Amino acid sequence: MRMAEGGVTSEDYRTFLQQPSGNMDDSGFFSIQVISNALKVWGLELILFNSPEYQRLRIDPINERSFICNYKEHWFTVRKLGKQWFNLNSLLTGPELISDTYLALFLAQLQQEGYSIFVVKGDLPDCEADQLLQMIRVQQMHRPKLIGEELAQLKEQRVQKTDLEHVLEVNDGTGMLDEDEEELQRALALSRQEIDMEDEEADLRRAIQLSMQGTSRNRCQDIPQTSGSHPTSEELRKRREAYFEK
Repeated sequence: MRMAEGGVTSEDYRTFLQQPSGNMDDSGFFSIQVISNALKVWGLELILFNSPEYQRLRIDPINERSFICNYKEHWFTVRKLGKQWFNLNSLLTGPELISDTYLALFLAQLQQEGYSIFVVKGDLPDCEADQLLQMIRVQQMHRPKLIGEELAQLKEQRVQKTDLEHVLEVNDGTGMLDEDEEELQRALALSRQEIDMEDEEADLRRAIQLSMQGTSRNRCQDIPQTSGSHPTSEELRKRREAYFEK
């Protein structure tokens, strides 16, 4: 309206209309000046949280009712509903419950991250959520996540599930084993072979020993013992063959 006072057909006015506004844009962003004037309609005032004037008041944050936080072109509200504080950041999957003891630390952390914080002074309009939470308290079991973070985790879980299903399908369907499993199977097979060979050798030694003992007893009963009563190598070979044939 001020620019139009010089005439809506003037070059200055047409140039002004073509320039992007510093107070709003198509994404829904509004400047602090616009928000401050809008809140005045409700009798509310914005005060910079870390300004010397406000800090001199030494007001505990939990005694306030609402804060508006801004970083670059993103705004969100930290508000007391009922007797509890909530972070109403639209980038989260839902409201985040903030305890009274954590509120001051949360605001300090935002300041360290570069946020500008404004205290909303005045009587806030009636709110249905505020009326409901005056009667009950919220218990939040799981903190909300950033919207993009939740989507990324869901995507990663789907990929892991698909990979697992593929591995199970390969192992169950074709019997193919990965390299580590194949090496383990080969090691177990070799171990079993060595155990079997050791058992066979032990059985063979016992059989030969028993055979020699039986032959010795028979000879003692049937014929006089001589120094040449030991079985020959050919006899031992035949006995081993007979054992393996059994």
